[in-house]
Order: sequence, then structure tokens, then C-alpha cells
Amino acid sequence: MRSDDTTSRATPQSTHAANGERLQNVLARRGVASRRHAAEWIAAGVVTVNSQTVYEPGARVQPEKDDIRVNGRRLPKQAERLRTVLLYKPRGLICSADNQRGATVCDLMRPHFRERLVPVGRLDKESEGLLLMSNDGELTHCMTHPRYGHTKTYHARVAGRMEESKVETLRSRLEIDGYVIQPVEVEVLKVGRDNTHLLAFTLAEGRNRQIRKMCSLAHFVVLSLTRVRIAFLKIGDMQPGAWRELSDSEVRALKKPLLRESGE
Repeated sequence: MRSDDTTSRATPQSTHAANGERLQNVLARRGVASRRHAAEWIAAGVVTVNSQTVYEPGARVQPEKDDIRVNGRRLPKQAERLRTVLLYKPRGLICSADNQRGATVCDLMRPHFRERLVPVGRLDKESEGLLLMSNDGELTHCMTHPRYGHTKTYHARVAGRMEESKVETLRSRLEIDGYVIQPVEVEVLKVGRDNTHLLAFTLAEGRNRQIRKMCSLAHFVVLSLTRVRIAFLKIGDMQPGAWRELSDSEVRALKKPLLRESGE
């Protein structure tokens, strides 16, 4: 390896401090990303410490003293207060921190919090319902890692002739975008005489537009889609745009691995 390559991957002297913290953990606690994604960003070379690129997630840093930047954006010296909000996302908002393509859930929450809250998972623009917003990287990891067993329930109003074979199709291991999904729990809540029906889907994977694509394969058209439950958090009487901050006990419960709830 050339000497300049060796230099470019050197670890800043301050990161060797015995009382320092792992860079990966610092980014997660600042709400920048989960620990897994923080490690990926560090390995990709987008994180600098005191103007030097660091590639090792375990590099030791002193966040109160070191100048830590992600994609050129400086990390606050002090950790933000960790906050997690349960939001009823209205239709029409994008689950992103980037509003170049339209209004986002971050735009909706920004006037209420000094902290930078980002979506934990996603709902597509046309869908509504429960969405977690947080700056807690550990929580994001727990909500997206399969070992924690968190499932989500959606109510879909669909159009099309109701047939048992269609419901069995929805419950089968369908192939979507080249990937065979895990079986999904599907319950028929209401059969309408006008060929519009209400179905409940309980998922663990939550792949991109999964329910809409499943319904298309079963020859149903999705008229509306609402996420009504995330783990033990239920929509209750919440209305679009409403939100509440989770209690410490609720956050702790979400961070504990659970027995598989159903279908994951």
C-alpha cells in the first residue's frame, strides 16, 4: 500500500484516548444514525475527526473536545436530549429529511422540537398512520432489526371481487421485486356489497410498498392504507397530524427483544 494511502486511513491521535468513546456509538447517541448505519458511514469515509477521515467504527473520540463531522456537517459537542414521538402521518407527506421532493414529516415536526427528529422506518406518500420520529439511534436499530420481533398492523380498504383464493394468495409467500416475502397475517375485517372491503395486514418486514404490491398480485386495488399499530403502540383515536411523545418506559420496552409477534 502506498504511504499516502496509509496516511489517509490513519486514526487521529485524540481517538486513542483511553477515556474516549467509540465513534460509532457517539454518532448513534447523537441521533445521526443507528449503530449499524453509523459503522457503514464511517467505513465509507464520510466521517472526519479533527479534519481527518476516520474509517474505523471503534476509533476512540472525545465528543466534547473533538471536531466530528458527517458529510461536512459538524456534530454538536453536547448530546441532544433523546426524544421519540409517535406521529399520525397524514397522507401527502414524505418520510424523509430531504424536502426537495415535497413536504416531509420532518417539516411537520420541526416547529415543535429543537432536536433533529427523523423517521424510524417509512410510510409511502399516499399512506397514513403511525410513524415513529426519533433522534435515538439505538431505538432506530431496535425497531428495524429482525431480532427484536416488532410487527406492524395496517388497515387497507381495497376494491375488487372478494374471493377466498385471493385472501389465500395474500397469505402466501409471494415474490415481490425478485424477493420472496415471509408469510403475512391477513384478516378480512369487512366485506362490502359494493366490492370494497377492509383488510388487516400484520407484517414484520415492511418492504417498499409491500401491501400495495401484494394486493396487486391478488387483483385488489388499494383505495386507502393506514398503519394502525407499531409493536404495542396503537392508533386509538389519534387523527392525522396528531402526535405524542413516548414515555421513558415505552422507549425502554421497544428496545427489548420480543418473542415473534406474528408472521415475522
